[in-house]
Amino acid sequence: MAETDRNRPLYMIGVAAELAGMHPQTLRSYEQKGLVTPQRTRGNTRMYSQADIERLELINELTDEGINLAGVIRILDLQGRLAERDQELDDLHRRVRRLADRVHELETHASVASLMASTTTLAIRKR
Repeated sequence: MAETDRNRPLYMIGVAAELAGMHPQTLRSYEQKGLVTPQRTRGNTRMYSQADIERLELINELTDEGINLAGVIRILDLQGRLAERDQELDDLHRRVRRLADRVHELETHASVASLMASTTTLAIRKR
């Protein structure tokens, strides 16, 4: 599933609560605490995406394991920071690959130029 599809708001609060196995009031409470941020329609209706549902399911798992909401907030923050670092690392790897390709291209160009120069020098000497 593409990232944009995962973030597309699809579910009203009642459906989202049912999918996440929670009461709608719990979703409102989590929104107040900043654990989840549903999008809003023009009429101010909360709309949850599949990514929101997955986040709510993770919150459920963590709280079922005995982690309090402060701990959940910290875990989610660290998870987000880790995802950002992973993206930065992927960007750096792509940049290194492009630079390595460019270096290879320049080295090949230099080798060809060197061969052409020596061929020209040999041709001149033969005359």
